Amino acid sequence: MGFRRTPKRIYRFMKILSTPLISVFLLFFVLPSMASAQLQTRLRVIEASNVGSHIDPTLRDIHGQLGSLFKYTSYRLLKDETLSLASGRPASIPVHEGRSIEITQIGLQANMAEVRVKIRKDRTEILNTQVKLSPGRTILIGGPKHGEGVAILALSAQF
Repeated sequence: MGFRRTPKRIYRFMKILSTPLISVFLLFFVLPSMASAQLQTRLRVIEASNVGSHIDPTLRDIHGQLGSLFKYTSYRLLKDETLSLASGRPASIPVHEGRSIEITQIGLQANMAEVRVKIRKDRTEILNTQVKLSPGRTILIGGPKHGEGVAILALSAQF
C-alpha cells in the first residue's frame, strides 16, 4: 500500500515545514549580516555659551532640541565628522588640546543602534556612557567645559 499524496496533504506539510525553514534562514543569513554591518554615524561637537546670541546655520536641524535641553544663547559648530563604525571597533576623533572622543558600536538591530561614547582628556576618561540611536534621530550629550561655555555632542546614525 503506497503513500498517497494529495494537494491538501502537501499544502499542510509545506505549511508545517515553512516556519522552521524561515527561522533557519534568518539565523544563518540575515542576523549575521546585521551584526557585522557598518553603522554610519555623524558626530557634531558644538560649543554652547552665553556670549552673544549667534546660532551656527549648520545647526538649524537641531536648534529646537538644543534650545529645549540647554539654556545657552549661542551655539557654534566646532567639528562635524562622519564615521563608519564596525561592531566592537572604536573610532577615535581628536577634538581639542589633548581631548579626544571615542565611539564604539556595541549593537545593531533593525530600528536601534547602541554605541558607547567616551571623552578623554590627556588619557583620563572624563565621560563614559552608552546611548541608543534610532535611524535619523539625533541625541545630545552635554559635555565638559569648553571656552566660555560647554561642549555638546550631537550624535546621529543612518542604518
